[in-house]
Amino acid sequence: MSIDLTVLSMAVPALSADLEPTSAQLLWIIDVYGVFLAGLLILMGSLGDRIGRRRLLLTGAVAFGAASLLAAFAWNAEALILARALLGLGGATLMPSTLSLIRNIFEDPAQRRRAISVWAAAFAGGAGLGPVVGGLLLEHFWWGSVFLINLPVMVLLLAVGPFLLPESRDPRPGPFDPLSAVLLIAAVLAVVFGFKEAGRLGWGPQAAAWLAAGALVAALFGMRQRRLVRPLLDLTLLRSLPFCVAVFTNIAGVFAMTGMLYFFPQYVQIVLGRSALEAGLWALPLAVGAILGSLTVPALARRFPAGLVIGLGLALAATGYLLLSLLDASGVPALAFGGGALLGGGVGLANTLTNDVIVSAAPPDRAGAAAGISETAYELGGAMGTAVLGSIGAQIYASRVLAELPAQIPPAAAEAATRTLATAERVAAALPAAQGRELLTTAHSAFVDAMSRTFLTGALIVAAAAVTAALALRKHHVAAAAGH
Repeated sequence: MSIDLTVLSMAVPALSADLEPTSAQLLWIIDVYGVFLAGLLILMGSLGDRIGRRRLLLTGAVAFGAASLLAAFAWNAEALILARALLGLGGATLMPSTLSLIRNIFEDPAQRRRAISVWAAAFAGGAGLGPVVGGLLLEHFWWGSVFLINLPVMVLLLAVGPFLLPESRDPRPGPFDPLSAVLLIAAVLAVVFGFKEAGRLGWGPQAAAWLAAGALVAALFGMRQRRLVRPLLDLTLLRSLPFCVAVFTNIAGVFAMTGMLYFFPQYVQIVLGRSALEAGLWALPLAVGAILGSLTVPALARRFPAGLVIGLGLALAATGYLLLSLLDASGVPALAFGGGALLGGGVGLANTLTNDVIVSAAPPDRAGAAAGISETAYELGGAMGTAVLGSIGAQIYASRVLAELPAQIPPAAAEAATRTLATAERVAAALPAAQGRELLTTAHSAFVDAMSRTFLTGALIVAAAAVTAALALRKHHVAAAAGH
């Protein structure tokens, strides 16, 4: 599931050449999976509480496998967009089911914490491994192979799931309220789409309108839930300070990782001139750090308060950002690898424990809804990372390019070069050799400066989240094992 969030980034050039999508269609191919995933996670988590988490997981496996097959052999851009939307629908049934099943299978708190650390290691590590897996597959196969790798996993899940996974559900779910479901989907979709529009077009009226609409619908949803005897989403969870801080920390952690993954492929491939596979390998320390950070949580959580461990994790992530901000146009692997490992390790440490706090705060019969909230926070963090850090970097890059380009560069070429670094590369190739070299030098310098200053901003944001989590949860201890 997590690999699918990032693996497509490496296949974009190949599928663009094959399917010839328009720029708008290409954006939808990339974004529609995350949009549908985020919009449906809480609803599907609540649905799993009602109909059974194992049943929803296995149903989702069928949908996810079928959508993967359709995506791999999509014959045009419209078919691929539809397949990616169906992948988001299937993924939204899988993700909260896994975490809510863990909540009910492992009743001992220490065992549950170890299980969640493995779950979080897979989740965080998969996002970092996506570019590496994509690069390896594209070295030998066509772009559809990045979707076919899902099929063996889904087949295995369908073969063994009915025998190994116990069923669990809310014994008294109450009637299903369709209006609540519509309001919930509309609210989350509007907010996520607003952040994605901000990342693509900047913080203009369009992004603000989507975010305002999402906030308004969310308020209507909240009012309706308070009137229902058995609401679709138990809003009393939001009265718990540990629960709310944990959700906020999830957003901050994924915000940090997404910000790095937004800039890094461009930096490695365009500024340093490396291949797509090499770009994936440069991001590998992020995945390794996330896995190791997740797996160290059970030992640390036994000895220290949750706030201290979560704060330490986010502080490590902020330190990683500081190291990455020192990168220049020459590319120092030690800085890139060390900073990526610290960033991934810190996020893995913080977000693993916050997931334990979230599922422990919810009663077992509402575990699916709590898991859906946790994973929606991941998706919001990802959208916000691209929107906030991406737009900051884009503004710095554009202003630097305009300020430093030589006067002999044609105005139309200069304006086009301010859009993205990839556009600057194409513009430079069309200019006379000397002008092209000057434009490239300026664009590369502007991009590295924008990346560095954006990473510094990210470090400050994550450091503030670290202090907030440490202070808010300074007296909160996660539950110990029974009998200890």
